[in-house]
Amino acid sequence: MAIVDDGRMLTLRVRDVELFRYTYRPDTPAFECPCPSFHPLRTLDGDVVTGNRPHDHRWHKGLAMTASHLSGENFWGGVSWVTGEGYQVLPNVGSLVHRTFDGPGIEQIDWITAAGEKWISERRQISYGVGSDFWWLDLTFELRNVRGAVLEFGSPTVFGREQAGYCGFFWRGPRSFTGGTVLAADGQSGPELMGGRAGWLAFVGEHDEVDRKSTLLFIGDPANPDFRWFVRTEPFAVVNPSMAFYEELVLPPDETLKLRYRLLIGNGAWDRDRLEDQVWTWGW
Repeated sequence: MAIVDDGRMLTLRVRDVELFRYTYRPDTPAFECPCPSFHPLRTLDGDVVTGNRPHDHRWHKGLAMTASHLSGENFWGGVSWVTGEGYQVLPNVGSLVHRTFDGPGIEQIDWITAAGEKWISERRQISYGVGSDFWWLDLTFELRNVRGAVLEFGSPTVFGREQAGYCGFFWRGPRSFTGGTVLAADGQSGPELMGGRAGWLAFVGEHDEVDRKSTLLFIGDPANPDFRWFVRTEPFAVVNPSMAFYEELVLPPDETLKLRYRLLIGNGAWDRDRLEDQVWTWGW
C-alpha cells in the first residue's frame, strides 16, 4: 500500500489498483460548496463506485461530509430548501477549507460561511484496511462549534419537504448503480428504508462495460447520535446516515460533535448472510 500526496490530493494504490483519490484542495465552483471529498473510489477489481458532479446535482461529490442546512447556511452546495417556497438559490453556500495534516490521515478543516465566518473547526481522521476481496475506509469527524452561538444541523425535511432528510456523511453512486439493491439490518431491504433506522445498510450496484457488480456496506458507530437513513435507488443511487432527518441536531457553543463511520467496498454482489457475518466480525 502506498499513499502519494501531491499537495492537492491523496492517492492510495493497492495491488496496482488506485483505490481512492482524496482531493483536499479542490477547484470546485463556490456554488457547489468546495470541500474535501473522495472520488473516484474503486473496488479491488478496479471498478469505480462513486459519481462526481452529475448533471442533476453538480454539487454531489463522490463521498463527502456535508450539511444541507446549518443555522441558515448551506454546506452542501447548490440550492436551499425554503419553507413555503421550495428550492431557492441563496447567497448562503459556504466551504470546507483544508488547513493542514497533523499526521498520517489526520486533517484539520475549517467550515467557512459565505460571509467568511468560521463556524466549525473540524478534526478528520482517515484510515483504511484491505481484505481478500474487499477493503474499507474508517472515517472520524470531530466538529467543534467555534461560532460563539448554537449551531443547528437540519435538512429539507425538517423544513417541510418530505423524504429529503439528507444531512452529513453522503455517498453518490455512479449512474449505472441506478435501480440497485438495498439490504439492511434486521431483515430490512429496499428504498422503503428512507427515513428508517438500521444498524447497517448495504447498496449493491452493477457496472457498465464490465460484467461485474460491487457492494458498499455502510456502518455507523453505535456511539454516534441517533440517525436515520437517507437512501435512494431511483432516479440515482445515494446513501446518507442523516443526523438531522426529521429533527434538528443542536450543537452548543464550544462543544464537539463526534461522528464515526465505516465504509466497506466489496467485489461482487454480497448476500445478506455475508454482510451480517462481516458486520459481526467488526467492533469499534
